[in-house]
Amino acid sequence: MSSALVKPLDHESVIPNDAKSMQYQIVIVGGGAAGITVAAQLLKKNKQLDVAIIEPRDKHYYQPAWTLVGGGVYKALDTVKDEKDYIPERATWIKDYVAQLDPDNNTVITQEGKRICYEYLILAPGIQIDWHLIKGLKETIGQNGVCSNYAYEYAPYTWEVIKNFKDGNAIFTYPNTPVKCGGAPLKITYLADDAFRRQGIRPQSKIMFCTAMGVIFGVKEFAKTLLSVVERKQIDVRYKHNLKEIKADTKTAIFEVLTDSGVEEVTIQYDLLHVTPPMSAPDFIKQSKLAAPDGASLGFVNVNKHTLQHNVYPNVFSLGDAANLPTSKTAAAVRKQAPVVVHNLLALINSKNLTQKYNGYSCCPITTGYGKVVLAEVSYDNKLSPTFPIDPTRERYSMWLLKKYGFPYIYWNRMLKGKPFEGKLLGIGS
Repeated sequence: MSSALVKPLDHESVIPNDAKSMQYQIVIVGGGAAGITVAAQLLKKNKQLDVAIIEPRDKHYYQPAWTLVGGGVYKALDTVKDEKDYIPERATWIKDYVAQLDPDNNTVITQEGKRICYEYLILAPGIQIDWHLIKGLKETIGQNGVCSNYAYEYAPYTWEVIKNFKDGNAIFTYPNTPVKCGGAPLKITYLADDAFRRQGIRPQSKIMFCTAMGVIFGVKEFAKTLLSVVERKQIDVRYKHNLKEIKADTKTAIFEVLTDSGVEEVTIQYDLLHVTPPMSAPDFIKQSKLAAPDGASLGFVNVNKHTLQHNVYPNVFSLGDAANLPTSKTAAAVRKQAPVVVHNLLALINSKNLTQKYNGYSCCPITTGYGKVVLAEVSYDNKLSPTFPIDPTRERYSMWLLKKYGFPYIYWNRMLKGKPFEGKLLGIGS
């Protein structure tokens, strides 16, 4: 992506206020990691492509670093840059929200009433955070000890409550829905333990990891390592605990707990509560014909897990957090998905077979403490896919350096510029 200001294009990059209907060859919904990466790679392959990106935000965020913001390692400002500096020069930026998808008529309707017509559509709007699904969360987040690393505006407060913690219960949650970077809730749990030890308050602190899942991590080889870290740090893990309500006046967290006899309600007092909120596909996807028909999919885009082409509408592709793929939702996954979408879309345009296959690769650098990271790389069916010829299940300082310095550099300077995935040489995670 261009590091310069977006330049006016031959077909005008600034949409007139009175414009109601526009036509583009390729429309990309979303100007985050997935959308920008695909746009940049497409235009590197063919500068003549007519590409439009629908993205309402002025800012672009490197979300993988928000855990380090919450852990006091990064400043929030270090994770944000101007969106205009990363829109590819030859792409049209439509600064608007999507209101409706009409795939039968190859049209996207925006919040401002524009009708964006396309020949090909790429859906990469990311994931929707459903703060409202936990009663009391919207009213309490960012104050009185309730924090979350899942938003730019809240992550700094996580560090504020960790560094000022004195004693009591510190609870970290994981919901019963897919989330972006599934390792992030554990990362901040481990970092909080380290911080409390440095502050000399760990003996009077009780750390609980309350997860709605039945296991600590979905891949057994890495779960073994993470459980050993839990044991070493004496963290109380409570499975099948799904946070449903927060009562700020009494500082209580209410969980639905799945037991052999049904669902029970459990109340736990907190002094610090880090919430990983429920997530789902954006509403405009859920409400469209492009959503997977299975209600359990939470409305994610219905695509073939290998070609990333829509299973019903062949001129539609999707990647990133919005796609209904059986793999972790991370920046690393996008790096592997983007070349597949680009190759297969260009093949479709040229009436050729879609030969590129995504193998489900994803990567999550799980921070187990300051200076320690387990680089969890997997593909479909939880098959280990290590980049480096070393035991991937071990905690390593070298992986911490990649997490802290290497991955952000790769993200801003290679990934968003459409440069090739260097997976054989260096992994990238979230």
